Amino acid sequence: MKNNYRQANVSRRNLLKLSAGAIGAGVLTAGVGSNLVAPEKVSAQPEKNDITPDQALKELVDGNNRFVKAKKRNPHQSLKRLQEVAKGQKPFASILGCADSRVPSEIIFDQGLGDLFVCRVAGNIATNEETGSLEFGSLVLGSKLIMVLGHERCGAVDATIKGAQVPGKIGSLLEAIKPAVDKSQGQAGDKLENACKANIALQVENLKSSPVLADLIKAGKLKVVGGYYDLDTGKVSLVS
Repeated sequence: MKNNYRQANVSRRNLLKLSAGAIGAGVLTAGVGSNLVAPEKVSAQPEKNDITPDQALKELVDGNNRFVKAKKRNPHQSLKRLQEVAKGQKPFASILGCADSRVPSEIIFDQGLGDLFVCRVAGNIATNEETGSLEFGSLVLGSKLIMVLGHERCGAVDATIKGAQVPGKIGSLLEAIKPAVDKSQGQAGDKLENACKANIALQVENLKSSPVLADLIKAGKLKVVGGYYDLDTGKVSLVS
């Protein structure tokens, strides 16, 4: 009986040693693994509550320059950041972009989780729903900049120029773009590029006509600008 008891104790001790060794090895492996992953670089972005509209624009411009030069920092993309923004969001800028799959805002501006409040719709048009969302982003969440981001060779603008007959609700997109296409008629240069940039400018003006956004602009708490994305180079140029 005593021998059986001693054997049980020995078995338990061996099991505990084995378990401790396995756990220790796991911790060691995790520690080594974590050292192989480069730590997240801290963005130079000012605190969200202190940032100005001009600083917000500079942050986007600087991030795009890093993207174009293949020097991305990939900021705010860690698990720690994910857990931080799970508690609340304070995006420093908003993007009204085209739904085009080749123009992902967080990537081309080298930003991360919780940095950008993004609305995407074909033709980057300021519908009532998009405008309301951007009003929320600025008035409630504190975004200091709205960029209407159009792009080179936009299919929605091209279809509008060609007067394409389209099914379903697609026609509503083209109707929203048509005034810009009409305004760009007769300009020198590439017809599609002119129309794309005219559409960006039109949607900027549409957003500025929002009483909510206009009050924020007047108070110096918001800026609304246009951006044109070059599909071939990744460069975003400002559109006045």
